[in-house]
Amino acid sequence: MKLDDKWTWDFWLTRDNGLWHIFFLQANKSLLKQELRHWNVSVGHATSSDLQEWQQLGTCFQPSATPSWDDKTTWTGSVVQGDDGLWHLFYTGTSEKENGMKQRIGHATSTDLHGWERVGNGLCLDIDTQWYEEYTPGHWHDRAMRDPWVMRDPHSDDWLMFFTARVPGTTEPNEGGAIGLARSSDLKNWTTEAPIWQGDFGQLEVPQVMHVQGKWYCLFCTADEHWSEGYTARSPTDPVSGSHYLMADDIRGPWRMASGPFLDGGIPCKRYAGKLVEADDGLKFLGFLHDTPEGEFIGELSDPIPVSIDSDGLLHLDSD
Repeated sequence: MKLDDKWTWDFWLTRDNGLWHIFFLQANKSLLKQELRHWNVSVGHATSSDLQEWQQLGTCFQPSATPSWDDKTTWTGSVVQGDDGLWHLFYTGTSEKENGMKQRIGHATSTDLHGWERVGNGLCLDIDTQWYEEYTPGHWHDRAMRDPWVMRDPHSDDWLMFFTARVPGTTEPNEGGAIGLARSSDLKNWTTEAPIWQGDFGQLEVPQVMHVQGKWYCLFCTADEHWSEGYTARSPTDPVSGSHYLMADDIRGPWRMASGPFLDGGIPCKRYAGKLVEADDGLKFLGFLHDTPEGEFIGELSDPIPVSIDSDGLLHLDSD
């Protein structure tokens, strides 16, 4: 999926009556410098029957127009449908007042996946410093609490939210990355819990948790400069940027880092913020195209790549 006038990057999907809906971050190419896209962002929406040909539906969500906790950016999230048929968008927000340095998680709803209205002022989850690191200038560049992935708890009627975060008290900044966890019974009121994973990287971005062939997987993405010294020493390859994953036999853990090389990594970064999708013709992987071989930013959605699972439960991309 390529837009002539916009860069696109992080994305999330849901399916309704056989039709795939994709929501994605977008910014105008008129900015010229791609690094400005993060601060000039809105959420786009498109639909597809095959994950390859997309019908563009325009912008569906954007930062608050009035001073608010999310008046600077609305970043990556996820969409789920409640028992009553109402759709729920969970997203990342930052404020102008804090210069975008502190991330929080917001909530909006829709009856048709097209028009979204914030629940109250939108804010549904702020940081709990019992578990997660506050903004610490000089140690890390922001307060990480973003990229909510919301799903049903398979063991109860609750909802679970996995998110990108950091834990306090690490000497090496690249040991502080974490996958956070929160729980809700009603999709409105959330209680933060201990992270399901911490360490190995400075940040584990855009988590996606799903159950495939008897095992649980938590995809995440990270950059080569955010590998810890310990993980670099254990890895069979030099640091790369891209998508990898955690594994568990139960969603409650314990989680473990998948062994072997990164699922989808490279220098320059080929794809980022990957997602697994259970399509009609099998398991697929999608990411957004990040860099050309010369290191120039692309900002397009990749076509689906077939994924296989070996006898040890490890994931493999079957083409490139």
